Amino acid sequence: MSQSSSANVQTETSPAQRERSIVELKQIASQVRRDIVRMVHAVNSGHPGGSLGCTDLLVALYFRIMKHNPDFSMEGRDEDLFFLSNGHISPVFYSVLARSGYFPVSELATFRKLNSRLQGHPATEEGLPGVRIASGSLGQGLSVAVGAAQAKKLNKDNRTVYVLMGDGELNEGQVWEAALYAPHRQVDNLIAIVDRNGQQIDGSTKEIMNLGSLRAKFEAFGWRVLETDGNDLEKLIATLEEARQLLGQGQPVMVLMDTQMGAGVDFMMGSHKWHGVAPNDEQLEKALQQLLVEEASDY
Repeated sequence: MSQSSSANVQTETSPAQRERSIVELKQIASQVRRDIVRMVHAVNSGHPGGSLGCTDLLVALYFRIMKHNPDFSMEGRDEDLFFLSNGHISPVFYSVLARSGYFPVSELATFRKLNSRLQGHPATEEGLPGVRIASGSLGQGLSVAVGAAQAKKLNKDNRTVYVLMGDGELNEGQVWEAALYAPHRQVDNLIAIVDRNGQQIDGSTKEIMNLGSLRAKFEAFGWRVLETDGNDLEKLIATLEEARQLLGQGQPVMVLMDTQMGAGVDFMMGSHKWHGVAPNDEQLEKALQQLLVEEASDY
């Protein structure tokens, strides 16, 4: 996958997109993971752990599942919308947007630098294509996604709205207000996803604020709930396709996605310590040796 070709990938749902093989998607995911560790290393700042853990999801959405258009419009009429609520995992979001054609891959080299459009948390004032909300403050994404989904219904636009949240983010009360509202209003064109990696900035979610059974909670609120392995592309894609089949039946759909923080880099996996720490030079080289791509197109 060359840099020039990756910047021109067509990502509206098409036969070519639907038929992209798991092998190809895994190669894209490895390239995205290479981008992530290089981006945070270059500025000694950023959040690699959750970004690596959610790479498979964003690759599945942007290269297989969603109908979307890199010729970006803020309104997004007649296309699927994605909102990143846990905005600190911006490295994976930026990499996937660039490699699916929203802006040049070379711009990834400006991550977190002065006057860059690729700030630590996505924002709209920089005008970065693909970003529809600022998501530096946790807990807001589900509310925005519910509103966007309702707007699509009012506009008779039958496309789907997706939103990703972190499990630590569920400590925010606003999440639960939106979670109560969506089933009550039968927002059934919405798929919400929780990255259930069990880690947050200060430790495990069980230690910081035990979430209990998320399945039981969301089902009690009136959601259809699915569970999946977020680091197994085949299982993940099958679950997302199942989620789409459940839409239009009066209920929003929640996907509880089990991931490993730092997935793909063995020394980062499973520890909250890599939530917001950049690898040093030696660690970067070790990570890149594990993230092999047949034709790497590092920016």
